[in-house]
Amino acid sequence: MKLFIAGHNGLVGSALVSEFSKDPAYEVISASRAEVDLTSKDQVKAFFQQHRPDGAILAAAKVGGIKANSENPVGFLTVNLEIQNNFFSAAMAADTKRLIFLGSSCIYPKFAVNPLKEESLLTGPLEESNEAYAIAKIAGVKTIQAYCKQFGMDWTSVMPTNVYGERDNFINDDSHVMPALMRRILIAKKNKDQEVVVWGTGKPMREFIHADDLAKGIKTVLENYHQPGPINIGGTEEISIKTLAETIAEGVGYQGQLVFDSNKPDGTPRKALDSSKVLGLGWSPEIDLRTGISSVIDSVRRDLLI
Repeated sequence: MKLFIAGHNGLVGSALVSEFSKDPAYEVISASRAEVDLTSKDQVKAFFQQHRPDGAILAAAKVGGIKANSENPVGFLTVNLEIQNNFFSAAMAADTKRLIFLGSSCIYPKFAVNPLKEESLLTGPLEESNEAYAIAKIAGVKTIQAYCKQFGMDWTSVMPTNVYGERDNFINDDSHVMPALMRRILIAKKNKDQEVVVWGTGKPMREFIHADDLAKGIKTVLENYHQPGPINIGGTEEISIKTLAETIAEGVGYQGQLVFDSNKPDGTPRKALDSSKVLGLGWSPEIDLRTGISSVIDSVRRDLLI
């Protein structure tokens, strides 16, 4: 299969390239943003027409944490809709038989019963802080289903839980919770700061999956699951934000105080996925959370020279 992986330089995309490149059954192709702007309908269509991939994975998106989503909802909604619609229409025109769309666990209602089943979609209101991003991803899920229904495409949507790994965004506080905490705590240790402020109460529960485990899960779905989806891929381990921050501080060797700012939003109280469908296909995560966190901390130390 000639497989186009969009977003190959990102956290998930780079893990996907690594995973599929190990298998001689796949010819992996990719393109940088300079080569193909995914918000340009003409450029995306031209790329698909030139390469005619048999399969495609959309791992590219405009992403960020609570702060970024709260401050730029228009961008998170419109840019992701543009990317998705351009990608799907170009894949359809090039007769790309197999396609995986990466969504997000934030598509599920804020107060849905946990662990979150795929059937929970659209059964209640969303978390307000990332509603715009979630709506874009829900639109992607529904667009995939529409293509499958109208044109008989073998396309699927995958909903990953919170992803982490060595290729995450550790540059600024626009990142997701784990890389943001790692960066802040590492810098606090370097500067000998007495405290680190953590957004929210620390009570929300989160599930995390290493990007390498997610890539294996997506490969399992690509090869074995032929329904429109969505299908969840979770990490099967839950941890509170407070315990996560403490675990990172312990791994870093930071001795200062963690201060939780309850004036900042918590986000969804609990967000764990029911991954029974993908587990039933024979996949399961291999990297436990503490081992994964330790590995990422070592990588961030090197990258930030801390």
